[in-house]
Amino acid sequence: MLYSFLAWQFRRQVVRSSISIPILRGISIGLLSIALTLAVISLVGYSRQRNNYPRGMTIAGVEVGGVDPRIAAQRVLQVYQSPVEIRYRDAVIHIDPTTVGFKLDIDSMLAAADLERVGGSFWGGFWNYLWNRSPAPVDIPLRATIVEEQLTDYLNAEIAARYDQPPTPAQPIPGSVSFTPGEPGIVLDINSAVRLIEGALRSSQNRVVTLSFQRSAAARPTFQNLEILLQQNITVAKFDGLIGLYLYDLQTGQEIHFAMNKGATIPVNPDVAFTASSTVKIPIMTSYFIKHGAAALNEEASARILNMIRLSENPPADRLMEDLDQLRGPLVVTEDMRKIGLENTFIAGFFCSAEFPCPLLERINTPANQRTDVSADPDLFNQTTPSDAGMLLTDIYQCAMNGGGALPVVFPNKINSEVCQQMINFLQADKIGVLIEAGTPEGTPVAHKHGWITDPSSGVIKNISDAGIVYTPGGNYVLTIYAYHPVQTIWEPVSTLFAQLSQTVYNFYNLSPAE
Repeated sequence: MLYSFLAWQFRRQVVRSSISIPILRGISIGLLSIALTLAVISLVGYSRQRNNYPRGMTIAGVEVGGVDPRIAAQRVLQVYQSPVEIRYRDAVIHIDPTTVGFKLDIDSMLAAADLERVGGSFWGGFWNYLWNRSPAPVDIPLRATIVEEQLTDYLNAEIAARYDQPPTPAQPIPGSVSFTPGEPGIVLDINSAVRLIEGALRSSQNRVVTLSFQRSAAARPTFQNLEILLQQNITVAKFDGLIGLYLYDLQTGQEIHFAMNKGATIPVNPDVAFTASSTVKIPIMTSYFIKHGAAALNEEASARILNMIRLSENPPADRLMEDLDQLRGPLVVTEDMRKIGLENTFIAGFFCSAEFPCPLLERINTPANQRTDVSADPDLFNQTTPSDAGMLLTDIYQCAMNGGGALPVVFPNKINSEVCQQMINFLQADKIGVLIEAGTPEGTPVAHKHGWITDPSSGVIKNISDAGIVYTPGGNYVLTIYAYHPVQTIWEPVSTLFAQLSQTVYNFYNLSPAE
């Protein structure tokens, strides 16, 4: 009985199993088909997505995720080819990037983006796609070139030239020793502008730039302005003799050199020969140091040089030249000057005295005293020109400052900066309070030698001269002035003219704060 029951149950289970197997198989096949279909759909979706740039990708700061390379290129070009806005003072200027030399390398950036797009594992990317995992953000950096010279040229020509306010230089006041005040200006800071605009050109967002400017001080008057004012001073003074002036800027090397005869300018090549009078004592002192060097300054020699320069005494000058050569001392001085290129400066005899004149050792012709168009009736015994006197002082100054100039080159074993400074110290002892000194504020160091000749019988002065180095806060310079009148160089108006010329030069170098 039990056996029959169990057999019946077994047959029943077999029947049920034979019925459910086809159903299960159909369900499984259906599920597999659905899974396969979903996989195919996902694979197609991923493949399409892989044709575009991944989410989160930027090229040069421009969002390109989810778009193809063509659209990505359009987006990047649209941003970087758009004008950069420049704000300068009250003006707003839009600059086309190509105008200032900006060139975008779009091809290389797209190539780098494509490498990121397809360079990874396909199935690894598909797996992340199935699990909706976002890729790590990728930024392709900007690749572009800027021609900085083109940008600088644009700023100068299109912005600075149009919107700057240049400073107005101080101008000479005709017939005076002063200058009208200049006006400060406003100028574009070019270097800063280049950096700021380059930054804007390379930015996808910050494409507006405010440029800075600099306030420039009022420009100085030019050397040409100064020369005109000096000549006007002579004209206003109504000096109708012959006058020569030489000015040398010891900072820049600029020079002013002119001569006027009866109020009209005349050529200065060759220069005009003047009687050197006591200014020839600068060459005498120089030659003494050329012979003896630093050893020259024993007590006796120092006293002679000091009396020759400060008191303008002639006997000490003769003793110094006798030390050079008992008979030819003046010609030794002349030869030394020729060696440093001063062909118009000479002394051809000892001074001696009016009561006991010395003989002329040699009649000396120079380019200056051979001129036939004009003459200052120069003394046969000693002559120079404003430019020669100025160049000698310039050599002494340059030698004292840094061992430069012609003197240490031509006379290397005797002349050095220490020796030249000693010569300047002697020249600073010449304090007379008139001529060049009178045109400078009290206390201004002036290393100079003055000179004039008074006819012992008539008391008439025909020649006045002064040659010096002037040290000022605004710059140092050499100034030499020589004046001659065939009848009489009247002291008071002519010495005042020297002071006015000197003051004009001093004011040029030292404009007042208001100017």
